[in-house]
Amino acid sequence: MIEKEQYEAIAEEIHSDTSPVGIDAKKTHILILQKLIQIEKRLERLENKL
Repeated sequence: MIEKEQYEAIAEEIHSDTSPVGIDAKKTHILILQKLIQIEKRLERLENKL
């Protein structure tokens, strides 16, 4: 579960008044991909330790 403070920070970061759905899709996808890359690198480091 995500903490309310973190949730609000993310919501503010991806919010867009000009989008019909209320979020900036490009920015949202970039943030998701960035996080996935971080997870992938972390997993790779852990696997290399085995």
